[in-house]
Amino acid sequence: MLKQTKKLALNFKILRLLLIPTILVSTTYFKNIQEAKAGLEFQWDQDSAYRRLKWFQRENRKRFKNRIYFFLRPSDRNAELLKINLAIPESFKATLEKEKISLCKVRIGGFESRTKCLENIPADIEINAEESSLRSIDIYPYSPIPADKESYAILLKVYNPKKSGLYQFHSYGQAKGKSFSRYLGSWTIVIE
Repeated sequence: MLKQTKKLALNFKILRLLLIPTILVSTTYFKNIQEAKAGLEFQWDQDSAYRRLKWFQRENRKRFKNRIYFFLRPSDRNAELLKINLAIPESFKATLEKEKISLCKVRIGGFESRTKCLENIPADIEINAEESSLRSIDIYPYSPIPADKESYAILLKVYNPKKSGLYQFHSYGQAKGKSFSRYLGSWTIVIE
């Protein structure tokens, strides 16, 4: 009986010597597991006045060259728009240039097709970057954006900021015949 317990204890020591290094070595390979991309969007301000708008970006890693499409679908606008204002979050530290911002008629991609601009819409673009207030982009199309079945997009070609996080952009539009802008909706993009 004593021999069997000594033999069993010796077997456990040998097993432990072989098993622990194997586990330690194999854990270094677990760091390369790809993250699952969930189709879930988190909003920290979900009240009834909030409208979530669709968007698409080509690259979501920080400090990478990116194209961000902010979509204005037919359901997002119910009147012809004379002016579009895009409020940029204060924490989105990216260099904005007029040449890298455009308004276009867009084909929204999906499973079988890619998102791309079909036709550029001529417009005047103003970047408001006052230190005391939020940065914003004002877009004045030469002819009003019609309330038809076409989708339009504001296209930003920027380098992603150095900090990762959620960035919430807000959109306001001035309808034809109105003297004020009204809230159209918000986009929340993710930079990892």
